[in-house]
Amino acid sequence: MRRSGYGATETMTRVEMDRFVQGSSPMMMLARRPGINFVANDPLGVDTWGSSLYMRGFQQDQLGVTLDGVPLGAQTYLPYNGQSINFSILSDNIERMDVSDGGGDVALPATTNLGGSIQIVSRDPADHFGGKIAQMFGSYNSFRTFGRVDSGRLNASGTKFTVSYARSDGDKWKGHGEQFDQQVNAKLVQPIGQESTVKIFFNWNDATQFNYADQTIGMLRDLGHRNDYYYPDYTRAYLAAEGTFSGALAAYDAAGGDALDASYFDGVTHSSGYLGGINAHLVLTRHLAWNSVAYGQAANQWGTWTTPYVRSPDGAPLSEQVNASGNRKFGFTTALEYEVARHTIDAGVWYENNRYGIDQNMYQEPLLGQGTPVSGVLGNFGAPFQHNWGENFNTNSFQFHLEDTYRPLASLTLKAGFKSMLVTTVGGATANDAAYTGQDQLVNGSMTSAKAFLPHFNGVWRFLPGHELYFDIARNMRAYSYGGYQLGSTFGGFANQATFDSLKNTLRPETAWVYDVGYRYNARIVSGSLNLYHADFSNRIQNLTSGPITDPVSTPIDVGGVGMYGVDAALTLRPIRNLSITNSISYNHSTYDDNIMSEGMSYGLAGKKVVAFPQFMYKADISYTYGAATVYANANYMSKRYFSYINDMSVPGYWLTSLGASYRFGRVGPLHNLKFDLNIYNLTNISYISQIGENGLPLSGDYQSALAGSPRTYFGTVSVEF
Repeated sequence: MRRSGYGATETMTRVEMDRFVQGSSPMMMLARRPGINFVANDPLGVDTWGSSLYMRGFQQDQLGVTLDGVPLGAQTYLPYNGQSINFSILSDNIERMDVSDGGGDVALPATTNLGGSIQIVSRDPADHFGGKIAQMFGSYNSFRTFGRVDSGRLNASGTKFTVSYARSDGDKWKGHGEQFDQQVNAKLVQPIGQESTVKIFFNWNDATQFNYADQTIGMLRDLGHRNDYYYPDYTRAYLAAEGTFSGALAAYDAAGGDALDASYFDGVTHSSGYLGGINAHLVLTRHLAWNSVAYGQAANQWGTWTTPYVRSPDGAPLSEQVNASGNRKFGFTTALEYEVARHTIDAGVWYENNRYGIDQNMYQEPLLGQGTPVSGVLGNFGAPFQHNWGENFNTNSFQFHLEDTYRPLASLTLKAGFKSMLVTTVGGATANDAAYTGQDQLVNGSMTSAKAFLPHFNGVWRFLPGHELYFDIARNMRAYSYGGYQLGSTFGGFANQATFDSLKNTLRPETAWVYDVGYRYNARIVSGSLNLYHADFSNRIQNLTSGPITDPVSTPIDVGGVGMYGVDAALTLRPIRNLSITNSISYNHSTYDDNIMSEGMSYGLAGKKVVAFPQFMYKADISYTYGAATVYANANYMSKRYFSYINDMSVPGYWLTSLGASYRFGRVGPLHNLKFDLNIYNLTNISYISQIGENGLPLSGDYQSALAGSPRTYFGTVSVEF
């Protein structure tokens, strides 16, 4: 696999993405790259609750992610300031993904860019009328239908547009329930003169996903990887809530396990939203260009659990807990780019306003045999009998950047610049059931993240044909996160007003210095890269979590500094025509610098490994094309990951392999590029623990925050263009 890139940026191309099952998450695709760790409990990586990405030790909500220049916000479950990339664009319509090895560009619009960026660029409409239709079928009744139409050039000025639609559905690989998603993407391109363009885009999504039940490490060991929600067996869930367990849970309860927490009736995620905007590139003179993006985004979403810890008013031992949230944001970026002599000066601003609200309500479940259970997938909630809490936040983000790109030699490029950031969030609690939360007053107030000077230095030297040396140095800041009460955010996560007031003046936003140096070689037979990096975190904010997952206590705490050292190395060989063999290794050593205090006790965190990220990864890919047929396989090894902050609990490493093949039939009548694809995920059918930390991670010991990975699954796709 030939990896393209320049300096501290690498690019994943459409050719590489086409080797994945259509509909796979873009984050899963990026995991083929050295230094990126992606885990998911489903084979396509689309379950937003059960997946996460780490890039060189940085979590996905510590990265800056954009789509056509639009900031997508923190890539968390049901994001507070944006939208998941899975719901923002169909992976079929991505032209390329640019990933920074270093700290990311100063012009990148993001309040979360602590350790790098992922910039996604969508495909433009084709110049000629045509389209594509693809149908995927797979294990567990999976199917996905995709269709796209390109208008071609409509007039002499070159106006053209594209519209596409996809619908995905399929059963979970364990338990019952489906994972459904549908999306529409549209884009219009209007050239202006020879060099300027205006692009208008609109994306819409609607998804409802039955999630997989969270487990402790002990549950996965004692109950097996197939333990899941009771759905649709309401009777069994009802009796369990009354203390009568059946099957393996009866033995688990008798042995002293927490059977009540081992499985709930159901858990469902729903998200619908849109994203739209205008992207303008205007060449004003031979030396001056003006680049601007204006955008708007909105989402409505909710996640549910059927909890046995709160009884319904009718006497049923169960109730439905619903976290309903939504955000509305608008913003713009605008920058001038001026070329003079050997310099390119880039200066611009970014502004965004985001409004976010989240409420937790309780809904009544019926007595046994006396009605249809309330279900997250049906949305038949009715009126809540209890409003546990509510939170609203209003955030204004402002960023200015200035950068000079200097080319003293044709083979040498140097960059120096900085950005200034000011992010202010105002808000807090709008509702509080003191009997439920145990707090007289939840948090209200404001928090500001500000840095006037965040520098960035970058250099690339192409000293011989195919040889490239580069370095990247950046200081970044991640603004305070905000969200639901005790659900893992900084602002909103505090237990009460008194705690917030006492810590507000001492808490500081996370910052990091990121240093990166690398070498890249690219030739016809061999390509290779070696990258060394180091990061110094300051004020690392983590969430220490305890209690049942329906009512967790997740406390934001400054764990001090984190030191990180790492190396990535990759080698691609093409010994004969159409054969490509790639191997890569990654090593990351991340440790906490300081001990911490929690509930009046000191814990020895200094020197402990950072949670959830493996120290060692190995990846291998091989592909061979013979005529119209292509075969490709990959193997990934991930070493153990620490589950608790003091490292007394971990999950084992594992090998994961996949196999794929495709055959192109070429033109068939009026149709062309008829193609068949076959993919097998988890070829050796291993059992492994995939996602950890979806409910936060404990200071010590076990916690219900782990998910099993998918067994072997098969996918077949037929596609055709016209």
